[in-house]
Amino acid sequence: MPVEIEQFMCRTDNFGVLVHDPESGQTAIIDAPEEAPILAAIKRTGWTPTMILTTHHHGDHVEANLALKERFKLTIVGPEAEKAKIPGIDETVRQGSVIRLGEERINVIETPGHTAGHVSYHLPASKVAFTADTLFALGCGRLFECKPPVMHESLKKLAALPAETLIYCGHEYTLANARFALTIDPTNSALKERAARIEALRAGNKPTLPTTIGEELSTNPFLRWHDPAIRRHLGMERASDTEVFAEIRKRKDNF
Repeated sequence: MPVEIEQFMCRTDNFGVLVHDPESGQTAIIDAPEEAPILAAIKRTGWTPTMILTTHHHGDHVEANLALKERFKLTIVGPEAEKAKIPGIDETVRQGSVIRLGEERINVIETPGHTAGHVSYHLPASKVAFTADTLFALGCGRLFECKPPVMHESLKKLAALPAETLIYCGHEYTLANARFALTIDPTNSALKERAARIEALRAGNKPTLPTTIGEELSTNPFLRWHDPAIRRHLGMERASDTEVFAEIRKRKDNF
């Protein structure tokens, strides 16, 4: 039986997520951006959290760690490479680590780039991945602690997941990402159609997530470094994939 997911807004544009295994009754919180919305989601669903799965150390992803740990006596899991920066951490994970939520297997994928120790969590049986600030809908995270080749390798790992994998990200950045993507890939009809849908969703104050790996591969310029039309548009037909990715990331930083 696949996990159940409750997605909700925190802070100004963070997503909060509860992941519930209905058979065991266990529930994981994916990052802890803000206590009050998380408590409201717990009350709304009736799911008692047993762990927090932390993706990276930034304050808007760990702010509520200690308050939730004190309230629910839960376990906080996070990346080994950032353990000194994650409040209340109990267990550390790295590439290849496996976590269990009841019978559900959660594979840890190291996805540095936004931060040096960022991890993503993949639930292959439920066909879901939580990519936080590495892969966004139509975007990728800003490179605060790593160079472009590091993020490029992380995105290649996520791009290799099955196309039907549902992707939950850390922020509602999709509208701005769509407008930027059209400057990089202006002839992509699938992107134009998606951008129009996103405009309508946000006009109605509706979330744009989850997305899928398949949809990102067809429309997200940060996963389309190989595309001939994008390369022509950038004047980078002979550049390496990493060079094309780096140029797109630089343009987004200045957008």
